[in-house]
Amino acid sequence: MPDEFDVIVIGAGPAGENVVDRAVRGGLTAAIVEERLAGGECAYWACVPSKALLRPVDLAGEVSRVPGLSLGEIDVAAVLARRDEAVSRYDDGGQVRWIEGVPAEFVRGRGRLDGPKRVRVTLSDGGERVLTARQAVVLATGSTAAVPPVPGLAEAKPWTSHEVTAATAVPERLAVIGGGVVACEMAQAMHGLGARTTTMLVRGGVLLGRMEPFAGEMVAESFAEAGIDVRTNTGVVRVERPEPGGKVTVHLSDGPPLEADELLVATGREPATGDLGLSSVGLADGAYVEVDDSMRATGVPEGWLYAVGDVNGRALLTHMGKYQARVCGDVIAARAGGDELCAMRDLADHYGAPQVVFTDPQVCAVGRTEEGAKKAGFHARAVDYDLGSVTGAYLLGDGYRGRARAVVDEDRRVLLGVTFVGPGVGELLHAATIAVTAEVPIDRLWHAVPSFPTVSEVWLRLLEAYGL
Repeated sequence: MPDEFDVIVIGAGPAGENVVDRAVRGGLTAAIVEERLAGGECAYWACVPSKALLRPVDLAGEVSRVPGLSLGEIDVAAVLARRDEAVSRYDDGGQVRWIEGVPAEFVRGRGRLDGPKRVRVTLSDGGERVLTARQAVVLATGSTAAVPPVPGLAEAKPWTSHEVTAATAVPERLAVIGGGVVACEMAQAMHGLGARTTTMLVRGGVLLGRMEPFAGEMVAESFAEAGIDVRTNTGVVRVERPEPGGKVTVHLSDGPPLEADELLVATGREPATGDLGLSSVGLADGAYVEVDDSMRATGVPEGWLYAVGDVNGRALLTHMGKYQARVCGDVIAARAGGDELCAMRDLADHYGAPQVVFTDPQVCAVGRTEEGAKKAGFHARAVDYDLGSVTGAYLLGDGYRGRARAVVDEDRRVLLGVTFVGPGVGELLHAATIAVTAEVPIDRLWHAVPSFPTVSEVWLRLLEAYGL
């Protein structure tokens, strides 16, 4: 097999796969190296399995709000079986065949940088192979769950997103450290699937602290009604688990210790660059790889190294990693063809990445929060509307509760950010993403007439609340 390619990608998750696809479309040859499963974290231990676990819980909530419908207990075994089907039973054969059909060479093993344009691969069969890139090496190794340095925590072998999404049973008593997206989604999934007690230990004062404050408040209210115990401003000082897989005791900064059958740590992510050979090219091992808007690493001479997805720290979201990868692959192909000033650049990250939190209620947002916009120096005004007052929302079920906020740049009269909270609002987000990213003037947006009776009529109500 040839050991020289135009492009070598380390990491065959969604971002890495998209780089290869775009580079080959541009006429280049490519190889992609993956130590675990082609398809990456998202396909097997994050986005896909978590949503497969959450969907029955979400649907049960919908049914409960519609008079005339009833739902029995959720069949947990069937839910876990569908989750297994969604992750192809942890078999990446289909993904490998897709990569080979691009066509690109798939190399199973651990890849590390070994100097400029060189990747040394420890193959899964124990052998070794050195690959050389004619044009570029792209890092797409993603991120791993961060485990805080709390005494006894690492030794207790807690669940992270990796283990909770692959769970084969639902624990009776679950403790969750964290209040972000993973913590909220998986607390709701496990509780909805039968955990008798679920306790969230949140160091800060709110859930979903990076979003508009009302988003976390509404999710916390829903969690309390469902029986999930959310304890804010609560620190963890020590963890004990005398027997592997046994009972966990979590000692708190305030109040008596908490006992649980399983402990989930969801306190953030860190770049998977600790053993990637960054120091061989002058970068810091274990750090995010800083890039420019073409995804080219800024700290490496001659511009041959690129980084996409979580590994560059710009936006730790699968869809943004795939977007960056499309930009990157096109840029590499253009530069290889002599177009060094290729105009393709990452624009979306600067507006604020779209994101959906699949709790009940769902939370989705794009762009800047009101506070973030004002801190950035914009003359910003926030406009809110009660989603439950929209006819389309009322028709979805009794007691529908939700809220919408648009953040307007008063000087340019364009949207800086939009947030929706409510059952099923995730499907509203792309319209907001187009409006924010394309900087559609709100006076023109007023002429985009929403269909009646849909929840999207909230767009009209927001504009009316603004004064149009």
